[in-house]
Amino acid sequence: MKTQAEYITSRKNPLLQQVRKLLTSRKAREEAGLFVADGTKLLEEAIRWCRELETVIHTEDVVLSLPENIRDVIVPEDVMASVSPMEAPQGALFLCKFPAPTEFIPVPGMLILDGIQDPGNLGTILRTADALEVPVVLLPGCADPYSHKVVRASMGAVFRTPVMEADFETVQKACMAHNIPLAVTALRPDAKDIRAADISKMAVVIGNEGRGVSDAVMSACTEYLIIPMNPRCESLNAAVAASIVMWQMKNDEEKV
Repeated sequence: MKTQAEYITSRKNPLLQQVRKLLTSRKAREEAGLFVADGTKLLEEAIRWCRELETVIHTEDVVLSLPENIRDVIVPEDVMASVSPMEAPQGALFLCKFPAPTEFIPVPGMLILDGIQDPGNLGTILRTADALEVPVVLLPGCADPYSHKVVRASMGAVFRTPVMEADFETVQKACMAHNIPLAVTALRPDAKDIRAADISKMAVVIGNEGRGVSDAVMSACTEYLIIPMNPRCESLNAAVAASIVMWQMKNDEEKV
């Protein structure tokens, strides 16, 4: 049975106050088990893929066909502007429950993210991983995959592909138990060109945008990789590097 729409006109409404907290605080999101995303395009993706979609807040000019049992809330444009994180609101915000935690199971040809903190980079990596079907695990220190900035940059990938998170000790032990070499992209003289190493059999670490891979992770890796580039260039953006690595993983996989 389709839920009847509610009308909210007060900016101080408890639902809107909760939305503001969820948009600005990871702790609030984790305590409530909810996250917020914005925009009509993302909402279309959530309706199609996200079983955890719970509440939709939109302006009257945004016409929606919502699944049953979704809370439907209509607000005036000025109220939407007061709560939306976007400078030019698209007229829709929505709340989703956190999906059930995904158990970390190591597989060859996966990506490990160590301290990726920029929401745009993380979202782009998750979007590319979803497109190429590359499993990704986030180590502690990464940006919140359920912040609205990451969700937006992922273009809905977080709705389609579960996000795995684990501590490095768990990842290391599991990879060792499954005979999956841990590799890292690093500027070292003994690093192999990724085109000459079959990285489809490895778990490859991409490090933090500024400091790179942490010392503990670096020392645990047994394979070192380098992305060939012009000698005058020192490094690549983390999301670009991750995308190149994932493409090479799939390319190596097809050769087998």
